[in-house]
Amino acid sequence: MENSENIIELIDVTKVFDGETIAVDKFNLQVKKGEFVTFLGPSGCGKTTTLRMIAGFEIPTSGQILLNGEDISKLPPNKRPVNTVFQKYALFPHLNVYENIAFGLKLKKTEVSYVDKKGNAKVKYKKLAKSEIDKKVKRTLELVDLEGFEKRSVSTLSGGQQQRIAIARAIVNEPEILLLDEPLGALDLKMRKEMQIELKNMHKRLGITFIYVTHDQEEALTMSDKIVVINDGEIQQTGTPTEIYNEPINTFVADFIGDSNIFNGTVVGKRKVKFCGAEFDCVDDFEVNEMVDVVVRPEDIKLCAPGEGQLKGEVQSCVFKGVHYEITVVLGRFEIVIQSTMSAIVGNLTGMKIEPDGIHLMQKVYTVNKYSGVITKTNTVQFGDGEFDCDVTSLYPSSHLDEEGYLITAQGEKLDLTGTEVDVEVETADITMSDDKEAGGVVGNIISIIYKGDHYRYIVRTEENEEDYVLSCPDMWNTGDRVSLIIPKEKIKLSLKVAEDKK
Repeated sequence: MENSENIIELIDVTKVFDGETIAVDKFNLQVKKGEFVTFLGPSGCGKTTTLRMIAGFEIPTSGQILLNGEDISKLPPNKRPVNTVFQKYALFPHLNVYENIAFGLKLKKTEVSYVDKKGNAKVKYKKLAKSEIDKKVKRTLELVDLEGFEKRSVSTLSGGQQQRIAIARAIVNEPEILLLDEPLGALDLKMRKEMQIELKNMHKRLGITFIYVTHDQEEALTMSDKIVVINDGEIQQTGTPTEIYNEPINTFVADFIGDSNIFNGTVVGKRKVKFCGAEFDCVDDFEVNEMVDVVVRPEDIKLCAPGEGQLKGEVQSCVFKGVHYEITVVLGRFEIVIQSTMSAIVGNLTGMKIEPDGIHLMQKVYTVNKYSGVITKTNTVQFGDGEFDCDVTSLYPSSHLDEEGYLITAQGEKLDLTGTEVDVEVETADITMSDDKEAGGVVGNIISIIYKGDHYRYIVRTEENEEDYVLSCPDMWNTGDRVSLIIPKEKIKLSLKVAEDKK
């Protein structure tokens, strides 16, 4: 069914490479006509793959891509009213500015209907006239503020000018949708900021739909009507820049968009939360005693006299950032970052006050690691692509192991546990990392780091089946580090797996 409001709609779009690597997972999105939509996320999260599927360079493994209500999932790129601008400009060095922009128009053919001598209706394809090409190129150069550059060699242009030529070459064909894949990535900081404003103004003048890919949060917040935050091939949150910044849906979004203080908290009453050893009024309503993640933006913490705020700590550092001071305060084991127009003296005590609307609570996603496992013939347990020592006697109360390794129940029954399926739970605080690959029961790469005031929360992913381990650690590691994971046997909680028909 045609939807007059949405120009592009992605329905359960999934892309799997090599039959096993899920690059995009059940992607659902609606893009309205004339919107400036930005795909924002870290490298490898699936944003460029999604853009390539919209362009037609990749075919979805499953799901649908609708253009004005019609399925174009398998339509070739040249049949789609879409043009793409890449980070690498790919301009023709032997052609001048005019010839680069006109290149696609010279190849373009338009459909012309006519009636032959016998009165039959026929269709023929006709190339654009030189005057028409000239008119389109000159109008496009005006749009990108490069009129008068027609005869210039592209090699004499600055990076920003070359990027504008690449954009001009894309929009001269009058596409309904312009796709931009990190087009400002090769520019220096000052030029990138200038081009952000240029692109936003260009979008307003053209009135067509822009879908933009970046890992730069400032670009996304500056230019977008709608931001789609992506991680691990999945949409984390969709909303306006204000919504994404002020109301992040989870700690990944809060950490990725802007600066955030993230703490572990516990709800202690009606709209009351405890974190950093103090109680605060808040606006979010959760069940009493529920553990939550607490997000406080640095600009929402106000400095005050040591006895006036809810918190008190020692100023560890104060750095001038141009429009504000970035102040780090240590409170016991917690480290709190504040952005303030007021300076602070290192070593002095300061109070900190946080209003209820400056505290954002979200459901705690990672509380415990859960896996399906199996007991081996040596009474270890295999789970999450690894193998660990464990206490199999915890599966049966008052049991013990005999000399041959068989389990003896309290009733004297002798059991061989080999192949027994179990559910496994491991607390995030009970896993430690080592750079000695032989030290732990499994090896993986760190894919995510979030600082939570007094510790870092890491996600380590294995290679074989991409199993994730979430752990808490006070030490700083780096994304991409290859580590082994150590779990003490007494910290691995086992329970016999219940058959589906008995649940």
